[in-house]
Amino acid sequence: MLKKRITLKDIARETGVHVSTVSRALDPVERKNITEEVVKRIQAAADALGYRPNRIAAGLRTNRTMSVGVMIPDITNLIFPPILRGIESVLEPLGYASIIVNTDSDRDREVRLIDVLRDRGVDGIIHAAVLRSDPSIAKAAQDGLPVVTLNRKVEFSDIPYVINDEDAGICQMLRHLRELGHERVAHIAGPQDLSTGQLRLAAFRNAADDLSVAVDEELIVTATRFDEHEGGRCLAALLSSGKAFTAVLCANDRLALGAIEALRERGIDCPRQVSVTGFNDMPLLELIRPKLTTVRIQQHGAGRAAANILLRLMNAETRSVDLETVLPVELVVRESTAPAPRLPLFTRPLS
Repeated sequence: MLKKRITLKDIARETGVHVSTVSRALDPVERKNITEEVVKRIQAAADALGYRPNRIAAGLRTNRTMSVGVMIPDITNLIFPPILRGIESVLEPLGYASIIVNTDSDRDREVRLIDVLRDRGVDGIIHAAVLRSDPSIAKAAQDGLPVVTLNRKVEFSDIPYVINDEDAGICQMLRHLRELGHERVAHIAGPQDLSTGQLRLAAFRNAADDLSVAVDEELIVTATRFDEHEGGRCLAALLSSGKAFTAVLCANDRLALGAIEALRERGIDCPRQVSVTGFNDMPLLELIRPKLTTVRIQQHGAGRAAANILLRLMNAETRSVDLETVLPVELVVRESTAPAPRLPLFTRPLS
């Protein structure tokens, strides 16, 4: 025999209050309008009776599913778990469930997943895998779906975004290398179809100009992905250029780790012969030798910031939402940078 489902009426009968009061008390948003004592009494009765909310029925009444799509570009990238924790620390207490999808940085897959999330009726999307030109998510926002982009932005769009202070981070890192005596600094740039890669490359050029560091265009190599394989490929290209350099400023940590491994494979010591730096300060870097000098971004804080903006959009509080939110960064000096060697190592192409 099936057990009868506990309803709001059952809780109202148990507590002696109106059904509408029970409904508001059990709603994470609406309960703020009820006294704490009443909320606790109703919640205790709901727990004792074994009440479970019917999200489908509630969704039909409110036209909300209490679900949010979270799009990430690479589930293997260690910066995303803290970001996701930040998002859920805001949304989960309010009753929202996060549907996490991985785009693999593939445009066609991203388009399909946006359609999947929209078909599921999500109340909003936090998009951390967006491209600089991204018609699919722009169309979703134009159709009225609340959207926030995280770590990246869509150019020429009104979609609010949360990014890091790329200019400050790159400038701090280049100043650090300059203070160590490095004058020939190479740059492994990120993909230029992503705002992160484009902004950090522009920041490198601006910082070099501000700090009077000469930029050799042959010492700038662009990665096609933000991963270790591309870091190694780009480092090999730098070595093959025949241009002298004593440091490599990389657009993210995974590129830097790939570059360090490529140096190690060739018997080149980091940092004694070549210094290497990253950006993001992803988890577990302290377990890898040499410990990576990098720029720390607010991973958990970025997730919280994006989630709070999305909440305001979903509640139609658009006037309180800024288009741009730029989070501060911090230079973290570890073991992968050292004073520049007296003479640069590379003066001719290497085979």
